[in-house]
Amino acid sequence: MYKIKMIETKNLDMYKENILDLYKYPHNFGSLKEATHSYREFNALCGDDLTISLIIKNNKIEDIKFQGTGCAISMAAASMLTDEVKGKSLEEAKNIDKDKILDMLQIPISSVRLKCALLCLDALKGALNKE
Repeated sequence: MYKIKMIETKNLDMYKENILDLYKYPHNFGSLKEATHSYREFNALCGDDLTISLIIKNNKIEDIKFQGTGCAISMAAASMLTDEVKGKSLEEAKNIDKDKILDMLQIPISSVRLKCALLCLDALKGALNKE
């Protein structure tokens, strides 16, 4: 049996508005001059391009920013993810997975748009694995 997460239409509209708001006014958008880690991911299927930069001190993400261009889903997911991991330990950040991103977005994501939603996670994992 498959579990299907049901989202009320009223709530779905609210989440869609949140995604559009984060697309227009993303949190943590910009560059970090003193970044200790950085990684770029590119989605060749749609052209989304995202770079995540971090300042890591004492095994903790002190600051994080992202830059790039992309669709509303990829930009909103990056905004949410950067909010989520700022101040967290490296271990906590490394444990974030696909399900966490999809849970944060709170909208149905088609298989075609899954790469857009997870681009930020791929970039974060790439940055964290560059030691």
